[in-house]
Amino acid sequence: MNTVLDAIYTRRSIRHFTDEPVNQALIDEILWAGSWAPSGLNNQPWRFAVITDRDLKDKFVPLTRYGKVIEAAACLIPVFLDRQAMYNDVKDHQAAGACIQNMLLAAHSLGLGAVWLGEILKSADQVRKLLGLPENMELMAVLALGHPARRDQKSSRKDLEELVIFRR
Repeated sequence: MNTVLDAIYTRRSIRHFTDEPVNQALIDEILWAGSWAPSGLNNQPWRFAVITDRDLKDKFVPLTRYGKVIEAAACLIPVFLDRQAMYNDVKDHQAAGACIQNMLLAAHSLGLGAVWLGEILKSADQVRKLLGLPENMELMAVLALGHPARRDQKSSRKDLEELVIFRR
């Protein structure tokens, strides 16, 4: 099978992790993959924070109802858009989604597990303040990353007949 399609079809959101730390070189590879996402005018407006410090990570727990996922993850990667680097809200927000998807696929391809935490956006200001970042940094998501405790997650998709609304 095509390796790209295989990664797309087999990647799952991983919410349970082992206690094993994630090697910094693997984290950097995931960040690098994110940086290769397409962006309008190649402006690359994304910015990353990397959190492996247990005490700092624990401060994220009350900011989301997915605190147990954050507690279990070896690494958190908050993904931001630098509003000063943006030129079009819609296009740059779409680019952030592509960046995050690249990172999720990279983690999967490296044998790691990750989940895109979006519910934490309700606490975006607190996340930014915890990290001491300026207001121009707009939180897009937090990726929780680690070695998967299990890989038996199941998923399904709607039939294309349900999703395609026009063909000619």
